[in-house]
Amino acid sequence: MKHIIPYGKQHITQGDIDSVVEALQADYLTQGPRILEFESNFAKYVGATYAVAVSNGTAALHLNALALGVEPGQKVITTPITFAASANCVRYCGGEVVFGDIDPDTYLLDSNSVRKILENDPNGNYVGIIPVDFAGRAVDLEVYRKLADEFGLWIIEDSCHSPGGYFVDSKGVRQHCGNGNFADLAIFSFHPVKHIASGEGGMITTNSEELYNKLLALRTHGIVKNDELYTNDPSFASASKDVDTYPAWYMEMQELGYNYRITDFQAALGNSQLKRADEGIEKRRAIATRYYNAFKSEKFIKSQSGVIEGHAYHLYVIEVDDRLGLYNYLREHGVFAQIHYIPCHLMPYYRNLGHKEGDYPKSEEYYRNCISLPMYPTLNEDEQEFVIGKIKEFYVS
Repeated sequence: MKHIIPYGKQHITQGDIDSVVEALQADYLTQGPRILEFESNFAKYVGATYAVAVSNGTAALHLNALALGVEPGQKVITTPITFAASANCVRYCGGEVVFGDIDPDTYLLDSNSVRKILENDPNGNYVGIIPVDFAGRAVDLEVYRKLADEFGLWIIEDSCHSPGGYFVDSKGVRQHCGNGNFADLAIFSFHPVKHIASGEGGMITTNSEELYNKLLALRTHGIVKNDELYTNDPSFASASKDVDTYPAWYMEMQELGYNYRITDFQAALGNSQLKRADEGIEKRRAIATRYYNAFKSEKFIKSQSGVIEGHAYHLYVIEVDDRLGLYNYLREHGVFAQIHYIPCHLMPYYRNLGHKEGDYPKSEEYYRNCISLPMYPTLNEDEQEFVIGKIKEFYVS
């Protein structure tokens, strides 16, 4: 059987397995102490005040849009080069998605493109921006915060690709993805190919106590269990007259929420993986360095210049001619490279909303040439050299 090298892969250790088994043998399978522990540890890891664990990254995005009050008719800007959920969360709430083009050097949403969109809007219908830390490269949120403040917008940072990543602000300070210093909310994913794997799962981080409390309720059917937040009278709650305290069983559904909870055994796995998150990033950076050195002199490949400070390297993307030919050639030899992403605006759903080819030429040009090479901490040197060799072999044969 041919040895398969996927583009991404989880790394499960005996310690991870032991953590999950321990959680399965505990009193709580869900809504238990391991979730709070994971939230606390993750908030510390990224430098945020609050963290809310949820069932997946898409749920995190949806809850963010709900917490920020996205309504029909309101417009939100994001990038076409992302997984569809970054845009879909706005549509779940009835809002309108407007795409900005990318910077072809960084592959990130171009703030100049966003500014043009906002300046050409006489009615002020825009309410927010969802920049994406694509491939693990951190968006300069200091720039976006100034832009958002100028136009009265909120920011959701889609950090699914970048736990542990950072950008350097104008004062020379490292600003870690999800720390809440510039974005109102940030989201992360724990899908198996991500830095931290819990099977499925996601996390929201924020520094806003108000948004934190909203998210906690929306995650669990809109139900609140907090004496200070109840709106019904204590005597109604206890069904007894002249009572001024709430009974222990009482709870209130105050708005329409969802069941977007994560389980304790997923949180246990996430907690275990979090302990070696920095080690994983260092391994990713070593892989990125080897790819860069292998291809920097090759005319047939375009890759970003050097190994970028603060880049979390969820993906290592190159641009090539005859991308389809290379993709098929690699697959023939057991290398399952991937394409990230088909531009959102050209998905049939968004085409049916009026988007078309030619709307975002830089994003479309990127898509015609991009290919993501295998990138995960357990990718060994021999496997990486095999990938490099097959790419070079394709272009010289």
